[in-house]
Amino acid sequence: MRQIGFSTGALALGDFRKALHWLQGTSITAVELSALRDAELPVLMGGLRDLDLRRFTYIAVHAPSRFTSLRETEAANWLRPCIDRGWPVVVHPDVVKHADCWKPFGALLCVENMDKRKGTGRTANELDAFFEWWPDATLCLDVAHARQIDPTMSHAFEILRRFGDRLRQIHISELDVAGRHERLSLSTVLAVRRISRWIPSAVPAIIESRIGVEAIGREIAMVQSAFGEEPSKVAGMTGALEK
Repeated sequence: MRQIGFSTGALALGDFRKALHWLQGTSITAVELSALRDAELPVLMGGLRDLDLRRFTYIAVHAPSRFTSLRETEAANWLRPCIDRGWPVVVHPDVVKHADCWKPFGALLCVENMDKRKGTGRTANELDAFFEWWPDATLCLDVAHARQIDPTMSHAFEILRRFGDRLRQIHISELDVAGRHERLSLSTVLAVRRISRWIPSAVPAIIESRIGVEAIGREIAMVQSAFGEEPSKVAGMTGALEK
């Protein structure tokens, strides 16, 4: 069965400790520690020693999506402990100006495809340049971004065709008209089913839906349905698909 987890930033914006607390009551073993706003990064990385993450068998960290209070090189330095821990670091390619500062991450650098608001990193052709810079880097396929670019999922398929051997994890959620992550719908489930055969079961799915704790089981069930798995209960949560 596919490993399914959550982004802490989706569950509790800017409060990774609250998100981790919510996940304690579930059977979830995958998590992405989010620092999308660069001011959050020193707090997250500085607090790692106090976190009990032993229950998670897959841990990734999401780098900032823009740099305002930190320079890009400073952010990369803050993330260096991820190398020793073997944690993938997800980056938005559109904010990269200093590619060399990310090279030490090697295969732990995980490049995410972008949505239509961004100027690059949206398609396979645009991602190609970044993988030339970082030949060992891996891929985070964001299903919602790919579906926004092309609802038929042909762009997602092309990304998988060309870079599927680099695939480390996926992001899954719904996007509203403003590009904000929302809870999953049946249309997203059906879109994922179009490409699910090219996503190995060993690749973790990280949910980025902005939801409350009461909807965790529902989102997991939706993802399981998208990959043709039998929806299951999550440590006492409902797990049932809602209309």
